[in-house]
Amino acid sequence: MALNQVATERGIPVEEVLESIKQAVIIAYRKQYERAEEEEFVVEINPDSGEAKIYQDNKDITPPGFGRIAAQTAKQVIIQKIREAEKKAVVSYFDKQIGSVLTGRVIRSDGKNAYVDIGRAEAVLPPEEQIKGEKYYPNNRFLFYLLSVGNEETRYRIIVSRRNENLVKELFKREVPELFSGAIEIKKIVREAGERSKIAVISKERGVDPVGSCVGQKGIRIQSVINSLGVDEKIDVIQWSDDIKTLIVNAISPSKSMEVVIKEKTKEADLFVDKEELSLIIGREGQNIRLASQLTGYSLNALEKTDKEK
Repeated sequence: MALNQVATERGIPVEEVLESIKQAVIIAYRKQYERAEEEEFVVEINPDSGEAKIYQDNKDITPPGFGRIAAQTAKQVIIQKIREAEKKAVVSYFDKQIGSVLTGRVIRSDGKNAYVDIGRAEAVLPPEEQIKGEKYYPNNRFLFYLLSVGNEETRYRIIVSRRNENLVKELFKREVPELFSGAIEIKKIVREAGERSKIAVISKERGVDPVGSCVGQKGIRIQSVINSLGVDEKIDVIQWSDDIKTLIVNAISPSKSMEVVIKEKTKEADLFVDKEELSLIIGREGQNIRLASQLTGYSLNALEKTDKEK
């Protein structure tokens, strides 16, 4: 009755538990009575009393007092099965949460990975998913993007990210009702986590300004996203266009006057600007033009207008 009750409550098949108990009882018997591995035994468990008997060649060879050993073995098996069932339930729960944003508290760090309490489980923040320069001290809280949930081979390892561009995407969905309703759509996001992101948006309904919707009045929505990220990251929201020239101009902005020469075969584009604007469109350490290249899918080259004339 106790076994049936526990199995039902935890969602564990009774037959599976009984079979595991039988195998465990045989192991315990071999160990206790020093029986050889090649010897074959059969265990039968009385479904009413729970009493376990051991048979060899159809002969009952159950030693006196073996019931206590069998009961202890059964208890250990049931506890193990309960733990496995609970672990699978937690994994199933988080498996459905993949692609969402979670609040987590840093538990510890081994100098490489950070380990995060995400409520019902512990997640791992590996180095490749960390923001460069961000410190993960115990008890610090962050928002994380739930990247993946492993299987039994990886011990159900749950991986979270601070670096993934979808963290920014999901935070915008929280702040912008027009994104949630489908009035506007995010076409693409590129990100250098902790420093700068570019997000291209398009309107799906007439009269809806996609850039204005994401930025918000006086920049309140975009600032809320930055605050939620917990890192001072610059975010450029640009208008998506199917016309590659227009998209490049939007992506590289700001520029007062820029001439774009497209090379479709090589997926390159030369951008001719005045000398004083050159450093502006390239950005610090080439970051602006690098992100614009990733967003547009074209390799962008910033050149002075005088170079074209030559």
